[in-house]
Amino acid sequence: MIRFDGRTAIITGAGNGLGKSHAMLLAERGANIVVNDLGGSVDGSGSSLSAAETVVREITEKGGKAMAHGANVTKADEVADMVDQAIKTFGAVDILVNNAGILRDKSFAKMELADFELVLNVHLMGSVTCTKAVWDHMKERNYGRIAMTSSSSGIYGNFGQSNYGAAKMGLVGLMNVLNIEGKKNDIRVNTLSPTAATRMTEGLLPPAALELMTVESVSAGLAYLVSEDAPDRTILCAGAGGFAATRIYETPGIYLPPEQQTPEGVAENFERILDPTGQDMYTDGSSQTIKFISAAAKHFGISLG
Repeated sequence: MIRFDGRTAIITGAGNGLGKSHAMLLAERGANIVVNDLGGSVDGSGSSLSAAETVVREITEKGGKAMAHGANVTKADEVADMVDQAIKTFGAVDILVNNAGILRDKSFAKMELADFELVLNVHLMGSVTCTKAVWDHMKERNYGRIAMTSSSSGIYGNFGQSNYGAAKMGLVGLMNVLNIEGKKNDIRVNTLSPTAATRMTEGLLPPAALELMTVESVSAGLAYLVSEDAPDRTILCAGAGGFAATRIYETPGIYLPPEQQTPEGVAENFERILDPTGQDMYTDGSSQTIKFISAAAKHFGISLG
């Protein structure tokens, strides 16, 4: 059975919806919980600690341990205070769930740059800020479990969500790099791509569909991603009891000799470039470079040693 006894988890945006569900499940499984929530509306306006305090009360009434903190995830000083208070209260921070987010949906043509920047700041920079605040602490303890929250809107696209999609795909890149940098200290970073009935999906789907999209089913996946035996570098998609993994593959591609390295040469061979036969999943950026250099070296008869 997956348990979190003695572990402490910071969960951002945990006053409602998915964040609250994550907090309740991890607390039920023995974790100490830092319930972070700014208490604003879906578009990020306003603030109140009451939502976080309500979740803390629900956890403690069930025998769990929790504290509330209203840090704005985009403000480094507030986040640092949250981490400090968590360590003083519970002794350490073992788990970070970057869940906080807002929506400012509009078509790209109609979107103000301020709305684009704000959504990026909350989702992407908010996750960066919170992760940075726990990173050295986790390195020193040689243990850490971090979950980013992405979305199909970023991975695949969704009309009217260019700001949200850009932020959510950015988190995948952040996960990839942090896994490489954190590996020697057993810091495992994964990404959850959820779909659930929350304030963010209200009005977008019919009631019958929303009834199937429980937050609890998504939290089951999240709990595994931050467990002792968690995977790493995984994008776990979850919704309505369904679970899948999104993986980024690269086609083998082709090599074009110098005389064919032209726009026309690329156009003429584009179907071969797109051919997925033999595609591979790389775990670092150098793999692609090595593939291309090896093909070029082979053409010229150069030994790379």
